[in-house]
Amino acid sequence: MADTIRLLDYFYIETGDRPGEGARALSMLRDAGVHLLAFHGFPKGRRAQLDFVSSDPAAFKAAARKVRWKIIGPKKVFVIEGEDRTGALVDYFSRLAEEKINVTATDAIAAGAGQFGAILWVKPRDVKRAAKVLGIV
Repeated sequence: MADTIRLLDYFYIETGDRPGEGARALSMLRDAGVHLLAFHGFPKGRRAQLDFVSSDPAAFKAAARKVRWKIIGPKKVFVIEGEDRTGALVDYFSRLAEEKINVTATDAIAAGAGQFGAILWVKPRDVKRAAKVLGIV
Protein backbone atom coordinates (compact mmCIF):
# COMPACT_ATOMS: atom_id res chain seq x y z
CA MET A 1 0.00 0.00 0.00
CA ALA A 2 1.43 3.38 -0.99
CA ASP A 3 1.68 6.22 1.49
CA THR A 4 -0.82 9.07 1.30
CA ILE A 5 0.62 12.59 1.40
CA ARG A 6 -1.67 15.59 1.68
CA LEU A 7 -0.94 19.31 1.83
CA LEU A 8 -3.42 20.73 4.31
CA ASP A 9 -4.20 23.94 6.14
CA TYR A 10 -3.37 24.34 9.78
CA PHE A 11 -4.09 27.07 12.26
CA TYR A 12 -2.49 27.92 15.55
CA ILE A 13 -3.16 29.86 18.69
CA GLU A 14 -0.85 31.11 21.37
CA THR A 15 -1.88 30.57 24.95
CA GLY A 16 -0.42 30.57 28.43
CA ASP A 17 2.15 27.86 29.09
CA ARG A 18 0.23 26.46 32.05
CA PRO A 19 -1.23 23.10 32.99
CA GLY A 20 -4.68 22.59 31.47
CA GLU A 21 -4.43 24.94 28.47
CA GLY A 22 -4.23 22.06 25.99
CA ALA A 23 -7.07 20.22 27.71
CA ARG A 24 -9.25 23.33 27.60
CA ALA A 25 -8.58 23.92 23.88
CA LEU A 26 -9.11 20.28 22.93
CA SER A 27 -12.28 20.04 25.02
CA MET A 28 -13.74 23.10 23.33
CA LEU A 29 -13.07 21.64 19.89
CA ARG A 30 -14.50 18.26 20.90
CA ASP A 31 -17.64 19.90 22.26
CA ALA A 32 -18.02 21.84 18.98
CA GLY A 33 -17.68 18.61 17.00
CA VAL A 34 -14.41 19.62 15.33
CA HIS A 35 -12.46 16.59 14.11
CA LEU A 36 -8.68 16.94 14.26
CA LEU A 37 -6.30 15.06 11.98
CA ALA A 38 -3.31 16.32 13.96
CA PHE A 39 -2.50 18.41 17.02
CA HIS A 40 0.90 19.74 18.03
CA GLY A 41 1.72 21.86 21.08
CA PHE A 42 5.02 23.28 22.25
CA PRO A 43 6.45 26.09 24.39
CA LYS A 44 7.12 29.40 22.67
CA GLY A 45 9.01 31.74 24.96
CA ARG A 46 6.82 32.19 28.03
CA ARG A 47 3.74 31.07 26.13
CA ALA A 48 2.68 27.95 24.23
CA GLN A 49 1.73 27.44 20.60
CA LEU A 50 -1.03 24.97 19.76
CA ASP A 51 -1.25 23.83 16.12
CA PHE A 52 -4.48 22.32 14.81
CA VAL A 53 -5.00 20.39 11.56
CA SER A 54 -8.72 19.83 11.10
CA SER A 55 -10.51 17.71 8.53
CA ASP A 56 -12.93 20.67 8.24
CA PRO A 57 -11.12 24.04 8.43
CA ALA A 58 -14.41 25.97 8.20
CA ALA A 59 -15.77 24.16 11.27
CA PHE A 60 -12.51 24.85 13.12
CA LYS A 61 -12.65 28.56 12.29
CA ALA A 62 -16.31 28.80 13.33
CA ALA A 63 -15.59 27.13 16.68
CA ALA A 64 -12.55 29.37 17.24
CA ARG A 65 -14.60 32.51 16.49
CA LYS A 66 -17.26 31.39 18.96
CA VAL A 67 -14.73 31.35 21.82
CA ARG A 68 -12.87 34.41 20.49
CA TRP A 69 -9.56 32.71 19.82
CA LYS A 70 -7.07 34.78 17.91
CA ILE A 71 -6.13 32.19 15.30
CA ILE A 72 -3.15 32.49 12.99
CA GLY A 73 -3.46 30.86 9.60
CA PRO A 74 -4.24 29.15 7.46
CA LYS A 75 -0.70 27.94 7.00
CA LYS A 76 0.41 24.78 5.23
CA VAL A 77 1.51 21.40 6.59
CA PHE A 78 2.10 18.01 5.00
CA VAL A 79 0.27 15.04 6.49
CA ILE A 80 1.73 11.64 5.64
CA GLU A 81 0.00 8.35 6.42
CA GLY A 82 0.94 4.83 5.46
CA GLU A 83 1.98 1.34 6.32
CA ASP A 84 4.44 1.33 9.21
CA ARG A 85 7.92 0.14 8.35
CA THR A 86 11.50 0.75 9.39
CA GLY A 87 12.70 4.07 8.00
CA ALA A 88 9.27 5.13 6.75
CA LEU A 89 10.26 8.81 6.48
CA VAL A 90 13.86 8.43 5.29
CA ASP A 91 13.03 8.64 1.58
CA TYR A 92 10.93 11.80 2.05
CA PHE A 93 13.60 13.54 4.11
CA SER A 94 16.31 12.49 1.64
CA ARG A 95 14.38 13.79 -1.37
CA LEU A 96 13.74 17.12 0.35
CA ALA A 97 17.40 17.39 1.37
CA GLU A 98 18.56 16.70 -2.20
CA GLU A 99 16.49 19.71 -3.30
CA LYS A 100 17.92 21.84 -0.44
CA ILE A 101 14.54 22.06 1.30
CA ASN A 102 14.87 22.19 5.06
CA VAL A 103 12.31 20.38 7.21
CA THR A 104 11.59 22.90 9.96
CA ALA A 105 9.64 20.48 12.18
CA THR A 106 8.04 17.06 12.13
CA ASP A 107 6.11 14.70 14.37
CA ALA A 108 5.64 11.03 13.55
CA ILE A 109 4.13 8.07 15.30
CA ALA A 110 3.55 4.37 14.78
CA ALA A 111 -0.22 4.47 14.98
CA GLY A 112 -0.84 0.79 15.64
CA ALA A 113 -2.46 -1.77 13.34
CA GLY A 114 0.65 -1.51 11.15
CA GLN A 115 0.11 2.16 10.32
CA PHE A 116 2.14 5.35 10.82
CA GLY A 117 1.31 9.01 10.58
CA ALA A 118 3.45 12.14 10.36
CA ILE A 119 3.09 15.87 10.05
CA LEU A 120 5.87 17.77 8.37
CA TRP A 121 6.51 21.50 8.10
CA VAL A 122 8.75 23.42 5.69
CA LYS A 123 9.22 27.17 5.33
CA PRO A 124 6.31 28.87 3.52
CA ARG A 125 8.60 29.80 0.61
CA ASP A 126 9.38 26.07 0.13
CA VAL A 127 5.84 24.63 0.26
CA LYS A 128 5.27 24.48 -3.52
CA ARG A 129 8.69 22.97 -4.23
CA ALA A 130 8.27 20.47 -1.39
CA ALA A 131 4.85 19.45 -2.71
CA LYS A 132 6.42 18.76 -6.09
CA VAL A 133 9.30 16.79 -4.54
CA LEU A 134 6.84 14.76 -2.47
CA GLY A 135 4.77 14.02 -5.58
CA ILE A 136 1.51 15.72 -4.69
CA VAL A 137 1.30 18.36 -7.44
